[in-house]
Order: sequence, then C-alpha cells, then structure tokens
Amino acid sequence: MTIGVLLVTSETIMPPEQITLEIQDLTDQGDGLGRWEGLAVFVPQTVPGETVRVEVTERAKRFARARLLEVQTPAPERTTPPCPVAETCGGCSWQHLRYEAQLQAKQKQVYAALQRLGGFHDPKVAPILASEPLHYRNKVAFPVVPGPDRKQLRIGYFQPGSHDLVEFGSCPAQDERIDQAYRFLLQELPQLGWSAWSRDTDEGLLRHVLLRVGRRTGETLLTLVTRHPVFGEIKATAARWLEQSPDLRGVCLNLNPHPDQRILGKQTELLAGTDEIEEVFGGMRFGVGPETFFQVHTEQAERILELLLEQWSSSGDQILWDLYCGIGTFTLPLARHFRKVWGLEWERASVEQARRNASRNGIANVEFRQGAAEKNLRALPERPDFVFLDPPRQGCDPKVLQQLRKLGPAQIAYLSCNPATQSRDLKLLCDSGKYRVTLIQPADFFPQTPHVECLVLLVRN
Repeated sequence: MTIGVLLVTSETIMPPEQITLEIQDLTDQGDGLGRWEGLAVFVPQTVPGETVRVEVTERAKRFARARLLEVQTPAPERTTPPCPVAETCGGCSWQHLRYEAQLQAKQKQVYAALQRLGGFHDPKVAPILASEPLHYRNKVAFPVVPGPDRKQLRIGYFQPGSHDLVEFGSCPAQDERIDQAYRFLLQELPQLGWSAWSRDTDEGLLRHVLLRVGRRTGETLLTLVTRHPVFGEIKATAARWLEQSPDLRGVCLNLNPHPDQRILGKQTELLAGTDEIEEVFGGMRFGVGPETFFQVHTEQAERILELLLEQWSSSGDQILWDLYCGIGTFTLPLARHFRKVWGLEWERASVEQARRNASRNGIANVEFRQGAAEKNLRALPERPDFVFLDPPRQGCDPKVLQQLRKLGPAQIAYLSCNPATQSRDLKLLCDSGKYRVTLIQPADFFPQTPHVECLVLLVRN
C-alpha cells in the first residue's frame, strides 16, 4: 500500500507582482497587515491606516509577504526614523512608528494574547510602563563577515531574515558608550590581520563582537568570538586596549568552533583586565560576565522589581523560590524581604556568578542550585510561599506549572518577554480555579521593536 503525502509549500511569484494595499493592523512580529485576494499580506515598515504600494515576494495558501515600495497615504503615526539605516538594519523594526503608537500596539498585543491564548475574557491590562525610547540597550552582539576581498572585516547588524550585513556609524538604540567602543573597534580590529568567519564555507576566524556596559557604572566588557584559539597572540593587544579606553574593564575571548549560527561557544578565556563588569541594580552591586544573562534594559527591569516589592505582601518570615534565577538579578534584592530564598538556574556559569553576587552583597539567606526547573524543582527542600518565574521566551515547561499547582504557593509572579507563551502558561495555572490574576503590567523593555515585557501577579484562591 502506498501512502501519498501532499506537501504545501510557499510559492515565489515570478515576476514579482505589484499591488496597492491598505494596512489594517500590526502583527506580533511588527509587520503591517493588509488583505488582498483573500490573503493576509505582511509588509514590514508600514503603519495601520496607510495606503501603500508593495511588491509581493511570496505567496502561500493563506498569506503573502510583500516589500514596501511607496507610502501613498501615510498614517499620522508614521515618523522619520532617527537612524539612517533603520529601513535595512534588522535591529529595530519600529523606528518608523511614533513611540506613543508603539506603546499602544504593545498594550494591544498583551491583551490579545491573554484573551486568545490564555482564555481570559476581558483581561484588565494596566497601562504599559513607558521608557526613554533611545539609547537604552546595555548589551549588543555584532556579527562579523568578510569584506569583498575576503581580507577585510565588516561589522554591523544583519538585515531581517538574511545574512546581509548593514554597517553603521552609530546606533540610537544602544547605550552611547557602546557606540564609542564600537567605533574604537572599527579602527582597531582590522589591524589584527584576522579574517572573518564565513557562514558559507565555515572558514575564517572572527565571528562576533560582544559589548556589555554597566548603565550605572559605565564599565564596559568586550568579548571576541573566534572559530579557533588565538589566546596568546591577542593578549598584548588586549592590554593596550585597556590602557587606551578607561571604561574598558576587561577583554575576553570566546571559542566557538561550531558551524551553526549560535553566537557563543562553551569556552571563554580572559585576555586582559577582569572577566566581568559591575552594575548597580536594586540597590545592590552585581558582577555580570560575558556569558551570563542580564536584562538588556536596566532601568525598566528595576521598575518591575520596585512594583513587585510594592505588590507582594511578604511578612519577612516566608520562603521564596526563583526558578529561573540567572545571576540573581531579582533573587538578591527580593531576598531582603524573605526568611529564605532558593534560586534555581540551568546554566552553570550563571549559578556561579549568582553565588559571587550574593557574597558581594552580604546576602546569606539565599541558596542557588544548578539544574533545569522541570527536573530539579521537587528537590528544593522547603515548600514555597512565593514563587518568581522569569523563564526564557519559550515559557515554562508544563511539568513546572503542574508542580506549582500541587504545591500551591500563596502568590506567583510571572515575568515574560513573550505574551504568547506567558498566556499559555497562565491558562494552565488558572484553569483549575486555584489561582486568580491580580495584576497584568506590561513594560517597554525594547523600544523601537515589537517586543514587550509583561509582569503578571497571581494569588491563590
């Protein structure tokens, strides 16, 4: 017996078809949405209310993608991007949208996800916490590609959905001190004589340049990512860079021999200075290394911490679990308000950093353990009264949510950068009637992009 399989694939239109389109909405990915011949048409760099001329580049069964050719009737929410390469760079896809409109779209995104995916009838979403719209990023990772003659290094950002590099003089989204370091490296890196890694051939040396800055301290950390070891030959140059750049606290080299697109490998060596910068957060001093996670928007993360402390009614004699604790960013400031705190984190380097940060701040009532939450949650020795969740974009493993429902902590706080997976997880927590939502607070951690952070507080019924 032969079983036939029908594959439905997208079909590229040849030659490209040009159409006039009315943009009706924005998608969660930030594209404008229009309708044409029964298809949803996704068009980057457009604004609801506009009439645009576009070129259809892809057509599938239910949708099409198109490239903007001309804005025939601009919407009032359209603005001139502050960055000259905004239309081609993949870093910030919403610079053409006025900041007030960005906030409204993100508020709507959170509401729609909770309603559609979470099953909440009319979620009471608090007004989004706005941010300074520019110069907020405390960390960047620049890809490096070969120049035309294969000897030059080109450093910048990739265009959306491609490996076509866009070079620039400065970036209005990142901390201005990162801009200064970037311009310094544009002068210095070509003098090393290194080749750039090629994704096509898996040849060349330098893959990425990472820069991290302490917003409150100004300290900067540089990490070079290479395909094979060059630790010895770069150390003298790294020491010279420290002497030339007062804010540069350390230079590290990360070895990544993998042919895939991951940015960092598993081995990082210190070349000069220190392998971490210091940042002030929540009244505490944190060491932040090249491999460890720290919120990209320091000030907005601190506002969430302050809000959480206002809302949580801890007696000071209770137990807190932080199940995706990272380097202790939220764990340690919260620990001052609990008798005991347990932090769980799967990444070993972050756990080690978290322990150093606890020692740095004299916090003795926190214990950090290494391991995935879904596998190690039951091993934590004390039943929690409060739980803080800040998982990666894919959300919580269902095993974590099921176990929390069994344990029944009095309050749960869930912080997420993905409204879709957060809404899915909240549905699992609330469907049994054991928990109710008391606060839904979106915050703009990522101005000029469609991404939004959201804190949701749950109380046991």
